[in-house]
Amino acid sequence: MQFSKDMVAAFARPAILCLLRQGESYGYEIIQKVKELSNGEIQWTDGMLYPILHRLEEEELIQSRWGESETGRKRKYYSLTKHSTPAIDQYRMQWTTLNEFLAPLWATQKP
Repeated sequence: MQFSKDMVAAFARPAILCLLRQGESYGYEIIQKVKELSNGEIQWTDGMLYPILHRLEEEELIQSRWGESETGRKRKYYSLTKHSTPAIDQYRMQWTTLNEFLAPLWATQKP
């Protein structure tokens, strides 16, 4: 399934924040987790992910640090800040409202 750019833009920020709520992570790991959780239906690229990570960092919703991987390569790790919890709560309320609005509309659609 191919998602539109608008759809990806809408759900990427809350998805990233929720994934980072599980703990510190790095870009490739986030991409792999999204792919895994969506059973391969959602496949993000570096070119899509990193600009969003940078914006979230500029907005102080996440922070980053350089560290070493198990193989000794440098890797940038991302984690949540104290400002992220209210943002996640806001996203949850927005998505819940949208889902409650759309669910009955989907149910009434004829094939």
